[in-house]
Amino acid sequence: MSNFTGLEIIAIILIVLLLFKFLKDILKALYTYAFGRIISCVIFKSQGKWALVTGGTDGIGKEYARALAARGCDIVLISRSLEKLQATAEELERDYNILTKIIQADFSEDDNIYENIEKEISGLEIGTLVNNVGISYTYPEYFCELPDWDKLSSSLIRVNIVSLTKITHMVLPGMVRRGRGIVINIGSASSMIPSPLLTVYAATKAYVDKFTEGLEMEYDDKGITIQCVMPGFVCSNMSGIRRSSLLAPTPQDFVKSAMNLVGYASRTTGYLPHSFFVWVINSICSVSNTIGVWLVTRSMLNSRRIYLKKNKKIDA
Repeated sequence: MSNFTGLEIIAIILIVLLLFKFLKDILKALYTYAFGRIISCVIFKSQGKWALVTGGTDGIGKEYARALAARGCDIVLISRSLEKLQATAEELERDYNILTKIIQADFSEDDNIYENIEKEISGLEIGTLVNNVGISYTYPEYFCELPDWDKLSSSLIRVNIVSLTKITHMVLPGMVRRGRGIVINIGSASSMIPSPLLTVYAATKAYVDKFTEGLEMEYDDKGITIQCVMPGFVCSNMSGIRRSSLLAPTPQDFVKSAMNLVGYASRTTGYLPHSFFVWVINSICSVSNTIGVWLVTRSMLNSRRIYLKKNKKIDA
């Protein structure tokens, strides 16, 4: 060791520690997804006759509805478009021979919608709740430059935060009385990593994460399984991604992976490549937060530039 300077010894120790952390995190992720798939044995129908899915007519929400219907649950769908609700309900009844109930509601509106929702679901034995409904930015943008600022910021809070809180408050008491139930809250990986130019959206999803954490602490010993799923990009209308890839799976592939972790992982991205992506970004930030934030910001600014150029809002 006499050939090494003090700084070199410190550097070697840091490298060894980083390699150890890398190996530990990789093994933990592989164990979670592999073991979760093996032991996944949650019987959703035994939790209650009905499963309620908000935003269940597109993307991740629709696939959760299909997955739950395939497991024998009757499905309550709540979404904005009556036409899509009717089409999705018909599809589920035809494909899985289950019952459906549709409730039209625009969660970006004021709180008057909740009185009708509570009336419509009164008396239903809801064993699984998927709080999926959510909205994001149309494109990455600076906080002060968000288009139609008042409307967008209000809608983000109402759809991403208020709906989750109020629907859970409607459904959870029945689960507690029966001593069983599952609550799945769909957050976002944006709340786990630096998210410049998605500030309000990422902040609302951070609420989902913290809200779920608190609920689990309060109700885990009452027989309720509570999970927060925080995906990265998935092919959907909200993300605008049309072609699937390793880091942007189809909703079907994503939900298939995430469903395997219900009852096993209470806080997860739901999908191994998304977990790896989050790990990479946060590992870079742990070495140099400046570099990590710079990389994410460059990516967001590039997406912003492409969108604005495509929509002719900036010069080519």
